[in-house]
Amino acid sequence: MTFTDNTVSVVIGGTSGIGAAVAKALAERPGRVESASRATGLDIADAAAVTAYFQRLGPIDHLIVTAGSSAPGGKITDIDLEAAKAAFDVKFWGSILLARESAKTIRPGGTITFTSGFLARRTVPGTFVKTAMNAALEASAKMLARELAPLRVNVVSPGLTNTEAYAGMTGDARGAMLDRAAATLPAGRYAEPQDIALGYLFAIDNPSVTGSVIDIEGGALIN
Repeated sequence: MTFTDNTVSVVIGGTSGIGAAVAKALAERPGRVESASRATGLDIADAAAVTAYFQRLGPIDHLIVTAGSSAPGGKITDIDLEAAKAAFDVKFWGSILLARESAKTIRPGGTITFTSGFLARRTVPGTFVKTAMNAALEASAKMLARELAPLRVNVVSPGLTNTEAYAGMTGDARGAMLDRAAATLPAGRYAEPQDIALGYLFAIDNPSVTGSVIDIEGGALIN
């Protein structure tokens, strides 16, 4: 994909973690990068706010959605359904809302790239909500790739990645978790945000990629 001084890339969730790594990589190319997140005041579950955001931006070329949500864990018999619905409102419906509004202004040759997660296709008891959200997003992206063609729609599906998402853990616990991943994953390492960022660049750059799920999970799905 050719980037020019007029190219506009929008990274939702671009102020931290994987999103920040994507924004940094795109900033090295010609054009402008717009980063937005809850930290900048954008609530992607707020339809009016999202509509106003894209109206203010005007025509864009690429939308990358890395914004996520905290999801309740536990067995289905114990799930807090209100918390589960709230998580869906952000991660799933927020992503769909962003696609709906951005598709009205994305220029020919543009792309939308969502973020799911390896739990969409890895059966781990106690992760029902994350599994359902990510699987729904992957299935929806394939449908949108048909509906919005020739605009291209893809999904990047990361595995364990060393980001601020684990900031609530103690240093020792976080280190132990990452060390276990490095010892057990076929790739022999856990991912850094810049590793995952390469997947979004691939989805943008390759004109033949649409309706695809790009797995970057160190081999967790074959482990």
